[in-house]
Amino acid sequence: MIHLRGMIPDFYREEFYAAELSLQNDIIESVRKIDTSGSLPFILPGFIDSHIHIESSLLPPSEFARLAVIHGTVATVSDPHEIANVCGLAGVQYMLENGDQVPFKFYFGAPSCVPATSFESAGAVLDTLAVRQLLEKPEIKYLSEMMNFPGVLQGDKMVMEKIKIAKKLGKPVDGHAPGLRGDDARQYIAAGITTDHECYTREEALEKLTYGMKVLIREGSAAKNFDALIDLLHDFPNDIMFCSDDKHPDSLIDGHINQLCARAAVRNINIFKILKAACLNPIDHYQLEVGRLKPGEPADLIVVEDLRSFRVLQTYINGNLVADKGHSLIGRTKSRKINHFKVSPKSIQDIRYDYEFQKSTNIPVIEALDGQLITNKSEIDIKLLYHGDGYLQSNAEIDILKIVVINRYQEANIAKAFVKNFNLKKGAIASSVAHDSHNIVAVGVDDQSMMDAINLLIQNQGGLCFCSSEDPTLNKVIPLPIAGLMSDRDGFEIAHDYIALNQVVKNAGSDLSAPFMTLSFMALLVIPHIKLSDLGLFDGDNFTFISPIDK
Repeated sequence: MIHLRGMIPDFYREEFYAAELSLQNDIIESVRKIDTSGSLPFILPGFIDSHIHIESSLLPPSEFARLAVIHGTVATVSDPHEIANVCGLAGVQYMLENGDQVPFKFYFGAPSCVPATSFESAGAVLDTLAVRQLLEKPEIKYLSEMMNFPGVLQGDKMVMEKIKIAKKLGKPVDGHAPGLRGDDARQYIAAGITTDHECYTREEALEKLTYGMKVLIREGSAAKNFDALIDLLHDFPNDIMFCSDDKHPDSLIDGHINQLCARAAVRNINIFKILKAACLNPIDHYQLEVGRLKPGEPADLIVVEDLRSFRVLQTYINGNLVADKGHSLIGRTKSRKINHFKVSPKSIQDIRYDYEFQKSTNIPVIEALDGQLITNKSEIDIKLLYHGDGYLQSNAEIDILKIVVINRYQEANIAKAFVKNFNLKKGAIASSVAHDSHNIVAVGVDDQSMMDAINLLIQNQGGLCFCSSEDPTLNKVIPLPIAGLMSDRDGFEIAHDYIALNQVVKNAGSDLSAPFMTLSFMALLVIPHIKLSDLGLFDGDNFTFISPIDK
């Protein structure tokens, strides 16, 4: 039996009291009030990330857990949408099996949109039958984010059938409706959608809350809405949860849900409201088997130094000490490899943007925004990208760089466009992590560097890399042999390598806070306003392709 002493929250009275917890087997056997004259640490329910794609950590679940428990995370509500787009049902099964290897509570959903749209090439399709098969599993807790909000509004038969199946089985349906307001938002929510993590503004989130939707406050590696939404927690403590959505390994090393708690505390938000968002509301909404510091419930808890920094001293899951004073006590497990990568090396001719200049005209440009999934659409005179040699090239002096997306599942034409705000001055970056279909995406200053980066990924069957034709000694790659999304190496080592790779890219000129995360969203068609899929330039507002050049 384990005995822990600390200050325990009473959520009914909204006060803390000194107590001794007795843990036996995997449950809390008793909570006994005690008298104490000295200072005690605080014992809290464990933190829960209410919406995350584990794959975006570049780690399989077993490695993700080793890093997350250091920060007091005991459970995640995880959408295996990324690996499902690559490997289908086999990918979802991989995540379930890998997560079961470690003492951590992974709760997976059934991906609702595989592929996410019909305007891109994915590696798999999950039809209504496949979604039903997943939702009927007791370990699958919900229908993952319904990104096809136009399909909901238009009453698409397959979309509505997937929602119907989830509702019939009593499982919640996650939402994804960036910028949706008014009657469209009402209709979307009325269809059975229960959450949204994509609110841009306080006004949008407030509107959705008043319509009965739960709002998730998201702080990921690139997409962040904490500052815009956190003050809503004052008035809606039962309807808000914390999440990261996409969390790269460098930021996972630094912190997780504990950081959101600390930031909320600085704003003098009631501590019990903070803990509801971080610990309790996900349990209620998703019906999770996670303990709340009550006798007879699972012994999932954390010991923190104070209620300002939320520095985690210990993490317990099912009564097992899994992290102690910043050290993970979860051992490494061997991760088998699963992948879908069938594309041959590319030549410079393959990635050239052929164009015979006749007259000055405008060409659309994707404008990447630091810390955002959305992009803006701008235009530039094509003569600034034409060098008289029969094709268009990057113009690093004005920060207009070429971007390409390559189908990694079969040989096909290569989509090309231009992007702003990566600000590279030399070299190219490439990634096989490219939401949602995870084709190869590359941005670069020159075609040779882009070709080298693309072929380095193909050689490794997936990864992240930087290549410079000007200085090949800078070339660096992080292989991701698990679905082209995740590494099979030690998570702490991958975090270190990712930090080093990011620094190489920043030394090459990029001033984005998370250049690879931002790159991964340049093919994310379900987020406005303009993106590039392997099939072409795409208008995310009207769900149509865009002519790359105004004739």
